[in-house]
Amino acid sequence: MPFGVFLTAAAARDLEDLYHYITLRDAPGKAEHLLTRIETALGSLSESPDRGAHPKELLALGIREYREIFFKPYRVIYRVLASSVHVVLIADGRRDMQTLLQRRLLDA
Repeated sequence: MPFGVFLTAAAARDLEDLYHYITLRDAPGKAEHLLTRIETALGSLSESPDRGAHPKELLALGIREYREIFFKPYRVIYRVLASSVHVVLIADGRRDMQTLLQRRLLDA
């Protein structure tokens, strides 16, 4: 049975911000292409959500509830709950992920 894949409000904002940033800094066509590829990656979680690795920044803290997939250089952090996948963060992996994860997951 396929899992439902849901974006948290914060992850939806991440995707929106990323789209707008690339549209302004690069080209609308590239932003559309990136959005399509990330949506495809998110859709793949429906069939195999446990395929993602545990984010190293969270493993260092003993947190194993979250997983990640990559669409380089972007990282998609998510949590599997029952028969659904909840995406909590979509970010450029070159950013300070420790701080991003702390703000998004640990301070929530």
